[in-house]
Amino acid sequence: MTAYRFEPLTRSHDRAGFQCGAAVLDRYLRDFARKDAERGVAAPYVMVEEAAPNVIVGYYTLSAFVIGLTDLPPKLASKMPRYPDLPAILIGRLARSLEFKGRGVGELLLVDALKRALVHSKQIAAMAVVADAKDDAALAFYLRFGFARLGDSASRVFIPMGTIEQLG
Repeated sequence: MTAYRFEPLTRSHDRAGFQCGAAVLDRYLRDFARKDAERGVAAPYVMVEEAAPNVIVGYYTLSAFVIGLTDLPPKLASKMPRYPDLPAILIGRLARSLEFKGRGVGELLLVDALKRALVHSKQIAAMAVVADAKDDAALAFYLRFGFARLGDSASRVFIPMGTIEQLG
């Protein structure tokens, strides 16, 4: 069985060799991820194999985010304080290498992102994790893992921290 680990993106990771099949996600990792980290705009995390620690198997980014109270489903909104905006964590990008397609890497990336978000939500409050699906396949992926549509957006989804906590 392959051993993986998750770690913050560093200069030693081979960003140029990563290809996920979506040029915009490849370009982001290659050209912008480290800059976003340095500017405090996003925190990129990579998944690597223990045997090849410089080769990126997949990556995701986390950032602070806000959800408008009126974008939440009425049942959940009724349980929230009447603040116009509520704190959340955004999975800005999530991608796995084409080389690892069909090995459950996307799921592993998502689980790590959700666990990391949950831990951080205990230190700096966040009531949910939000993601923007880049296409219908990504939307189906998030919905399969318990995310629900957020507001009127066709591609924005969320999952409450309470749900993540229950998943263990």
